[in-house]
Parts: sequence; structure tokens; C-alpha cells
Amino acid sequence: QVLVVESGGGSVQAGDSLRLSCAASGETFGPYVMAWFRQTPGKEREFVAGISQSGISTRYTDSVKGRFTISGDKSKMTVDLQMTSLKPEDTAVYYCALDPSLYIPIRVQASNYVYWGQGTQVTVSS
Repeated sequence: QVLVVESGGGSVQAGDSLRLSCAASGETFGPYVMAWFRQTPGKEREFVAGISQSGISTRYTDSVKGRFTISGDKSKMTVDLQMTSLKPEDTAVYYCALDPSLYIPIRVQASNYVYWGQGTQVTVSS
């Protein structure tokens, strides 16, 4: 059984920074991708950023490019999301996910990700 656990959410002001962390455990995978998605009420879960196991490949949704940075430690199956210059529209529940397959470019559809964390709330006030 794979366990995915996020941490680091919270409430901040616009322009502030926040770092989310995620750790996966329970199985050892071949090449994989870990990613962050976010979701607001009534909307579909949206891809935010992803990183391959090697760390060589990353992918970001356009709205966060230049503001968010994803990084990972393949030896520990962990991934972080450093978020800077936060905006109110970044407010959402952020989910960490693991795709046990490696496709380049990194896949952005939530249905491709098998293992999910419970989510962590990020609230950005103006």
C-alpha cells in the first residue's frame, strides 16, 4: 500500500511565499513522476507542476511559471513545491500525486496519477 502525505499548507498574504512538501512510501517504483495538483470548489483538479524521478524533467502550468519551483529527492520519494509571489487565485486545496509510469512530457491529466495525498489547504488573501 502506498501512502502519500502532504504538509506545509496555510494562510498567507498576496506576495508571500509558501513551501509544500510531500512524501510517498510503501513501495519502490521504477521511473515515476510526482506532481502537484490543486482544486477549488466546483472545479476540476488542475495540474500545477510535476517532476520526473531523476529530476531532469519538470513541467508547470502556465499560470505558475516563474513563481513556483518543484524539486524532488528520488532517494526518499519526496517532492517539494516552493511557491513565491502568491496570488489570491492560487487559493486551493493542493494535492500531491504519484504516477508510477514515466512519460515525457510529464502527463497533466489527474486520471493518470494513481496515488494521491489527502490534500493541504493554501489560502492567499489580498
